[in-house]
Amino acid sequence: MFDPKGRYLYFLSKRDFNAQLGNFEPSFTYNQMTKIYVVTLQGDSLSPFAPQSDEAKSPEESWKEKERRKREREERKPEAIQKMHIDIEGIGERIVAVPIDPGNYYGLRTGDDKIFYLSFPTWTLTGGKPGPKGKLHLFDLKERKDHVLLYPVNGYDLSADAEKIIYKSEKRFGIVDAKPGSCKVGDGALNLDQMQMRLDRREEWRQIFNEVWRRQRDFFYAPNMHGVDWEQVRSKYQKLLPYVAHRYDLNYILGEMIGELCCSHTYIAGGDKPEVKLVKTGLLGIDWEPDTASGFYRIKKIYPGQNWKENLRSPLTEPGVEVKEGEYILAVDNEVLKHPANPYRLFENTVGKTVTLKINSKPSLKGAREVRVKPIGSEYDLRYRYWVEENRRKVEEATNGRVGYIFIPNMGGRGLNEFAESFFPQIKKEGLIIDVRYNGGGFVSEMILERLRREVVGMGCSRNAGDWTYPGGALYGHMVCIANQYSASDGDYFPYFFRKYGLGPVIGKRTWGGVVGIRDFTPLVDGGYVTTPEFAPFSLEGEWVMENYGVDPDIEVDNPPDQVILGRDPQLEKAIEVIMKKLEEQPKKLPKRPPYPVRE
Repeated sequence: MFDPKGRYLYFLSKRDFNAQLGNFEPSFTYNQMTKIYVVTLQGDSLSPFAPQSDEAKSPEESWKEKERRKREREERKPEAIQKMHIDIEGIGERIVAVPIDPGNYYGLRTGDDKIFYLSFPTWTLTGGKPGPKGKLHLFDLKERKDHVLLYPVNGYDLSADAEKIIYKSEKRFGIVDAKPGSCKVGDGALNLDQMQMRLDRREEWRQIFNEVWRRQRDFFYAPNMHGVDWEQVRSKYQKLLPYVAHRYDLNYILGEMIGELCCSHTYIAGGDKPEVKLVKTGLLGIDWEPDTASGFYRIKKIYPGQNWKENLRSPLTEPGVEVKEGEYILAVDNEVLKHPANPYRLFENTVGKTVTLKINSKPSLKGAREVRVKPIGSEYDLRYRYWVEENRRKVEEATNGRVGYIFIPNMGGRGLNEFAESFFPQIKKEGLIIDVRYNGGGFVSEMILERLRREVVGMGCSRNAGDWTYPGGALYGHMVCIANQYSASDGDYFPYFFRKYGLGPVIGKRTWGGVVGIRDFTPLVDGGYVTTPEFAPFSLEGEWVMENYGVDPDIEVDNPPDQVILGRDPQLEKAIEVIMKKLEEQPKKLPKRPPYPVRE
């Protein structure tokens, strides 16, 4: 951003290196690297942070300085700077840093001797509490002091004279003075309740159609559009536009159009269409079982949770709630519950609310006790966690504790966190089964593979602690990967490069085969989105790989539904068999600490 007077160029740059160390291993990362920098555009100009005189000015000199500044403000207009002289020679040596700590800074704007910018906390893959987190700052070049004007905000902009700010905080907008200490979020609020717009939906749909077509034309990874005549494709589907009656119709046409590319990650969704209001049904994290003799419902299974995490809260296992498997739920809020009535009917609209259950060890209201619980909105995470822990238990028992098990649900923040939570506690196992079945993809596969590739070449110890490996955070053991037809995107990448790195065999079924990746979900004018496949992998042999085919396993094993229903997992069983055979043929045990040296 240029200084309004043509003296400086302000810019953000990530050039402040201050490594942060990981907690579980010798690893590092760099965050909060950004600072604001100023370069003087004329070679004879002083830095805005040049040393200042510490001599006090007389009242007359101070008055003259104030008058001079006032005249400059009055004379300055947006069109005042017609030409800007820049001395290119030596410009890199005229860069100075604004005296603020490095951080995560965005939204740089400038005014008369003022710098505006946003600061945000360090971003994490799994996010945190929703809502605005930004702080709007004003750095005063005259005072050489930083001020926080507004918090929390999503974004802002300045008026042309930099005297007013329009800000956004969640769904609130406001206009306030750009002065320190003069405002807070909520001041200068704009009432947008009556804002209306005349909309020609057919013209909007036409614009969306053309934009989606152009996005693929300009950003699709293959400029030959996979051999498709893209102009002809537009003409073909454009003829259907007059018959579109709803955004769902348009999405269907757009999906068919970009589907002509025969490529993965071509998604179209959302848009301006009616929202369906759902009545949420409360859940208890259990399996129900009708007792045909009495007609009451029995608790067949209670899924354990981690009640300190909201998404893994299991209502019947919380402190003070003493309910056991095999007991009966006889009534909900004093309404008797009996088969064939659907038990979920009595839990409509109860998510997060307190309900009273009548519980008894026998199918009788006589002697029943009352228990108060708060139902949850989804059991997905509870059931998923139980499945993972059951797999881990199976591996533990089948290998006598020698082999560990890790399930990676996706290659995003959740998958990375779950890998770390499982990998480090099992790092001294003799073997490891890495399960990427149903993996939804993402972008962190190379980070996880980098950890798995670490080769142990030495050991270390201290007197009062256990032994450790060099490098740290490394497994000294054999590995096996399990994948299936639902291992997708970066979930294709993982087994492909797992084998390329020689980490072990891949067991299961051929993977999904969609690896031409996307950058983000590009928004459309009505709130919908489109994706454009921009990134495609090819091998060192110069061949395109995986897309529209997937990754073949080294050992093909299916999981037939009849076996799964019986509680078996042939793919996991095969993985256990393969890794145990490997351990017998090539044992992998860390050496014991040798005798301490004795001085000769």
